[in-house]
Formats: sequence, structure tokens, C-alpha cells
Amino acid sequence: MTQTQLTVSGMTCDHCVRHVTEAITKVAGVHSVNVKLAEGIAVFESDDSLDLQVVRDAVVAASYSA
Repeated sequence: MTQTQLTVSGMTCDHCVRHVTEAITKVAGVHSVNVKLAEGIAVFESDDSLDLQVVRDAVVAASYSA
């Protein structure tokens, strides 16, 4: 299991945090997600083999930058 911190921009409220959390949670291989609005980051635990670009793409598809 790997823990990764990803910078996420474009979040302005708790609603944004929920969208980013849901987007990352839906990625196969992700086990837990903690999005921190004040820091502008998402910290997640995933399988070691997970391609980080897949998570970035999920965040971008949810209308945020990663």
C-alpha cells in the first residue's frame, strides 16, 4: 500500500472537497482519501501498482486541477 499526496487547485468550499473525494474514491485501487481544503491537497492510500496519472485524470474530469 502506498500513501500519496496530490496538490489540487480550484477547490473553494466543502462541496468541492466532496467532489474531489468522490472522484478519487472511484479510481480502482484507491482505498482511502482525505482531501484538505485549506492545504489544497488530497492524501490517499492505494495499491502500489496504481498509476498516479489515473488519479490526476479523475480530478481533472471532476473540473479541478491536479
